[in-house]
Amino acid sequence: MFVRKSADLRRLTAILSVSVMAIACSRESPPQDGDSTTRVETATAPDSFRVAFETTRGNFAVDVIRAWSPRGTDRFHELVSAGYFTDIAFIRVLPGFVAQFGMHGDPAVNRRWERPILDDPVVQSNRRGTIVFATSGPNTRGNQFFINYSDNTRLDGMGFSPFGRVVEGMNVVDSIYSGYGETPDQSRVAAEGNAYLKREFPRLDYIKSVRIAGPASARAP
Repeated sequence: MFVRKSADLRRLTAILSVSVMAIACSRESPPQDGDSTTRVETATAPDSFRVAFETTRGNFAVDVIRAWSPRGTDRFHELVSAGYFTDIAFIRVLPGFVAQFGMHGDPAVNRRWERPILDDPVVQSNRRGTIVFATSGPNTRGNQFFINYSDNTRLDGMGFSPFGRVVEGMNVVDSIYSGYGETPDQSRVAAEGNAYLKREFPRLDYIKSVRIAGPASARAP
């Protein structure tokens, strides 16, 4: 997807991209019944809303603004409404850059929610505290996300479209365990789920739940 002109950009793309190998492997397997989350029909999300994250590190809140990224907001709202975000690891955490999360601990559930959506134009910059989909190329947003730790404005030209921002508890996001860096292997997460992560990376932080908490504090400018 991206033109890589330096080692830094290669590393950047690898960090924010969902593992191509993991996606390919997961799509070879048919969806399984008996998922631990409830699938709901994709619907238009509210113009803005607040979500409350409960994590093993503490709690924080995100205001989601649909005008920033309509398709992305609709998918995120769908995931939250379905109860998807239970026991979800922060699998790549790089201080000063991003905290990435979203792969489900149950491989069957993860497969069912990887289905991609179309891209949205980038209308808000990747500033500190914004939440964004991770991708593996154009039109591949599915169920992985990251929160920007810094003003990563260089991501704007790479197609990363923020759809919300942390409005409470950014200190909690800053404190998410980062000792494993980029080490967790997404292809193994796709195949083995949280069994792999909890065995090999016992200090990872996790999302316990995400719920809609009411209206956002402000609409998009």
